[in-house]
Amino acid sequence: MKFKHNSQTAAGRLSAEGCHRVIFMVLMAVGIAVRVIGFGVIPGDLNQDEAFGGYEAYSMLKYGVDSAGYRFPVYLFAWGSGMSALNTYLMMPFMAVFGPKIWVVRLPQLIVACLTLWVVYLLIKRMFDGKMALFALFLMVICPWHITMSRWGLDANLAPGFLIFALYFYVRGLEDHRFLMLSSLMYGLSLYCYATIWAIVPFIVLFEFLYGVYVRKLRMDRYVFFSIIILGVLALPLILFLLVNMDVIGEIRLPFLSIPKLLYMRSDEMFLSNIVERAKNVWHLMKIQYDDLPFDGTEKYGIYYGGTLSFFLLGVYFCVRSFLKKLLKREYAPEFLLLLQAAGGIALGLLLSRTSIYRNNILFIPMVLIAALGVYRLFELISLKELILPVLYYLVMFAGFVHYYFTEYNEMLDYWFCRGLQSAVEEATAYEGPINYSRGIEHSRILFLAQVPVSEFTDTVEYFMYPHPYLEAKSFGRYNCDFDPGAPDVNVTYILSRSADWGLYEDQGFVVHIYDEFAVAHHPDNNNSSADR
Repeated sequence: MKFKHNSQTAAGRLSAEGCHRVIFMVLMAVGIAVRVIGFGVIPGDLNQDEAFGGYEAYSMLKYGVDSAGYRFPVYLFAWGSGMSALNTYLMMPFMAVFGPKIWVVRLPQLIVACLTLWVVYLLIKRMFDGKMALFALFLMVICPWHITMSRWGLDANLAPGFLIFALYFYVRGLEDHRFLMLSSLMYGLSLYCYATIWAIVPFIVLFEFLYGVYVRKLRMDRYVFFSIIILGVLALPLILFLLVNMDVIGEIRLPFLSIPKLLYMRSDEMFLSNIVERAKNVWHLMKIQYDDLPFDGTEKYGIYYGGTLSFFLLGVYFCVRSFLKKLLKREYAPEFLLLLQAAGGIALGLLLSRTSIYRNNILFIPMVLIAALGVYRLFELISLKELILPVLYYLVMFAGFVHYYFTEYNEMLDYWFCRGLQSAVEEATAYEGPINYSRGIEHSRILFLAQVPVSEFTDTVEYFMYPHPYLEAKSFGRYNCDFDPGAPDVNVTYILSRSADWGLYEDQGFVVHIYDEFAVAHHPDNNNSSADR
């Protein structure tokens, strides 16, 4: 009988483990599917920043330099005030194989986002238990912000993923110090995702290290030493970048590395003043879950759905309570590490002159994980083992979000991502001769979609205002956006946005082809041949 009872217990345990694996696989499949379906097309076509990142990758692959003539810069010159470089470098291997396509520009973000789902599960399982890990994974899978940002290639949106990778390897490193080197690698790479987190990451790393020492899980050994070296080596080029742009040293140009001098350093975006007002702005963003930038997320469903903020605050309470209980005993409380990541996100918001979802993006994964802990601990407290009610609520919200995202919201994004521009550029560039494009299209989109040779751009570009924090090209090569849209020239091909009067061009004898938000106008009497068509 005892043998039979043990067999039944083992069979039940195996059944539970099998069910756990199935749920994990289903969640991962759903999470990947909702991020992959329509990828590269929804949203379409291109944001101006992801277009510039894509062009820099194309230019360095084909010509060995970026759009400003730098060889492998640690920070992209781009608009004159720069862009973070890691996203561009991650594109390059895929672009070398598949070419400069829109989906290739977005692929690094998709990969990092999907890996983040897996790492969130592993992190919470190691910190707490498998059941809570599944619920945390569930909330990340259905998170509107995470789904939205995973589908387009803004450089800044890599930062949340790399910080979570770093945290996971740090937690592993508390048990096996060899993983600390991977944590340092991820923290170091995160610095190349988004410049604003330079002010936050050193403090996160320092407090994690001090806490690990305090709870007697860290001791100085060769792995800790190597971890410090790795982080230092990765941070050094950016320290030199700051010195260059503070006019302490001259810019550095090496065959394998460049540290450029920008036209404008956006240091005024971060400073300590009006802390109370900024705290209100951060709270408003967390509460309202919208920042009036449609490409950042949906006003209807927010960052993490209604009610999640309450679960987050509850989770903060449980985290603080557990941390304080163990603090004097010097016992390890993994909750502290989640609080530290969330505190870093909030601190970033207090430093930023303008609070928005993409600028404050490192806050939201820790928020979701702490909210998951809040729900989990609440149901433990009231002796309910199954999370049926919150799961049903979030499933209903998720179903509504998915339908909204792929229909109404996608149509609203047509303007912001210039749907139809790729087809318009393809037609216009097939004609020889000058091309005028509507101001507002941004030269970065033309550069990428037309694959303009970098020397043609650097040798001929003229800007509306120079120097300026956000350079806007007036003309380069055969492309020009400084023209009178009300006085068509029959010898010019036009790429026109909806702000132009397309009917005027038809009245002047132009053949106008419409591509969603754009039109191409070409006159049959154009003296420039179209032999390429």
